[in-house]
Amino acid sequence: MDALIEFIIEPFTHTFMVRGLIGGLLTAVACASLSAFVVWRGMSFMGDALAHAVLPGIAIAYAAGFSLFLGALGAAAAAAAAMGLFAWQNRLKEDAAIGVVFVGFFALGLVILSRIAAYSDLGHILFGNILGISTGDLILIAAVTLAIVATLSLCFKELITASFDPAHAMSIGLSPELVRGLLLALIALAAVTAIQTVGAVLVLALLVTPGAAAAQITRRLSVSLLLAAGMASIATLLGLYISYYTDTPSGGVIVLVLTGMFCLCAGIAAVCRTSL
Repeated sequence: MDALIEFIIEPFTHTFMVRGLIGGLLTAVACASLSAFVVWRGMSFMGDALAHAVLPGIAIAYAAGFSLFLGALGAAAAAAAAMGLFAWQNRLKEDAAIGVVFVGFFALGLVILSRIAAYSDLGHILFGNILGISTGDLILIAAVTLAIVATLSLCFKELITASFDPAHAMSIGLSPELVRGLLLALIALAAVTAIQTVGAVLVLALLVTPGAAAAQITRRLSVSLLLAAGMASIATLLGLYISYYTDTPSGGVIVLVLTGMFCLCAGIAAVCRTSL
């Protein structure tokens, strides 16, 4: 019994593990709360594009010596605005506008990084560094998570209506485009927050996998949101334990645990359909 208690407690006797857990749980809630909307509205490509489009902002912030988080946030906001503007003014299909901006921003980031001698130090941006979260990072992550959860709570009915019945939304004076813009802004915030945890390469997993897993076992969006947040939080905790005791990258392990949860939910859904 003592050995089990020691096994459970030991990782969190380290301050960096405690900060990593808190930051990881906050990020899990922020991303998973949006993942149901991302999955149900078919916006997975958007989440991936925003995660990679932050690269020039990070590179500029690193070169100028100010907050990487704020640099990434600025680039994400600019990318989201550019995607929406191109799709609206030029009448491009949304995926084409996303592709153009995504590639352009990512290429700009690579060019800027090529001019920075120590750009290899930014490897944690690509692959995450949850155990390197500082107290300042925690404050920013907590603020972003609170903003996302509060916005979803206050605008839940509007988001549902505009997402699944645009005609009715317009008839009651609600702009589907405005609601979509709000959702894009929230996704951008969540993507930037998740970069610290799992890195730009794996951000899509936090923005899609929890919602996709929940969608396998429920068709109610409100229930899906709660399930997604719960699964993402559990995956973060389990991922940290596994990575600590196996000396493997925390971000990658968290994503693997989430993927395992998705496979489990898909299996349960398949069995239930077969038994009906």
